[in-house]
Amino acid sequence: MEESKESRRVVRTFSWASFLNDMGSDMIFAIWPIFVTSFTGVNMQILGLIDGIGDALVSVSQAVSGYVSDRLRKRKFFIWTGYSFAVISRIGYAFSTTWQWLIPFRIIDRSGKMRGSPRDAIIADVSTDENRGRNFGFLRMMDNLGAVFGIIFSILLIQYLGYKTVFMIATIPSILATLLVIFFIKERPLAGAKLFKGIRLSNLSKNFRLFLLLSTIFALGSFSYSFLLIYAKNFGFSVAFVPVLYLIFTVVASIFSIPFGKLVDKIGRKKVVGISFLAWALTCLSLIFIRSYFGLILIFILYGIHLSAKDVSQRTFVSELVPAEFRASGLGGFQMVVGLAAFPSSFFAGFLWERVGILTPLYVSLGLTIVAFFMLMFVKDTKKVF
Repeated sequence: MEESKESRRVVRTFSWASFLNDMGSDMIFAIWPIFVTSFTGVNMQILGLIDGIGDALVSVSQAVSGYVSDRLRKRKFFIWTGYSFAVISRIGYAFSTTWQWLIPFRIIDRSGKMRGSPRDAIIADVSTDENRGRNFGFLRMMDNLGAVFGIIFSILLIQYLGYKTVFMIATIPSILATLLVIFFIKERPLAGAKLFKGIRLSNLSKNFRLFLLLSTIFALGSFSYSFLLIYAKNFGFSVAFVPVLYLIFTVVASIFSIPFGKLVDKIGRKKVVGISFLAWALTCLSLIFIRSYFGLILIFILYGIHLSAKDVSQRTFVSELVPAEFRASGLGGFQMVVGLAAFPSSFFAGFLWERVGILTPLYVSLGLTIVAFFMLMFVKDTKKVF
């Protein structure tokens, strides 16, 4: 009983920290594409470059922190340090005068994602096979709920205060998140933790390797959300309404996170991964064929469904596909490989957008999604469903 109470306390604390940090993050992300493209000389290729660098750094930082976390048998340090990096980056954004200055602060910002693998490993450790998906679903729900509040604040404040002031205000929730982790999370001993002697896929199960490969193929086509927002702006939505579209898919992702978490526990991890791929495919198809304002709003709803299904199912699945004793390394390694694929994805999507046509990245993404979905059929689920 005591252990159950401790588990709930850990999940709640991380969930509230995630709520606060994402409130600050999405005060910025809701207006990020418009902010970046407001600098002189920025086009879709440069936006794709900056977003791609950010996505790649997310993956590398999670892999490094997961690896070192298992080696040092420490988790907490990487989590609160990650939140503090978010604070530093937002101050940097506020005082940037050219788009080139955004790059180092984007690197610091996304390096803050070092918190992800150690935190997810702790949550997986304190969970059981029966509630792991639900716990990740609750974490993701609070994550997205914080984003909802951040977007609303961004929409209300940006027209009166401007980018600099909004970015400075966005540091406050992340400062609180840092303090929450420092004072309310106790370091758990990891006496049984082991260390990868190197990245050797031969030491991992065929099931994990196949899932890693198909997830990487999918990631090569799943470009940044920034493209969806710029697409909507080019279609005719006003600059003031673009953050509302960001709000729509974030609200949807928040609403569906816990239901998908429960569904992961009920019908299995693999099926919900498949649902996330299907939702992305429908998003691409809708962008290709739908030409109405109402249709574009539905597209952002589909995108929110895709995000919630993917995040919950992937975290749960990977945490079970690797041995528990080096779970942080496994989660971080997975995020590194998949995330590194996001760099060429966003950059190449921007290149195709500018040089070939606005719909070309959608056709490429759709094709890669079909390949990944087919490969998923050969992956064995970790959850036995009776």
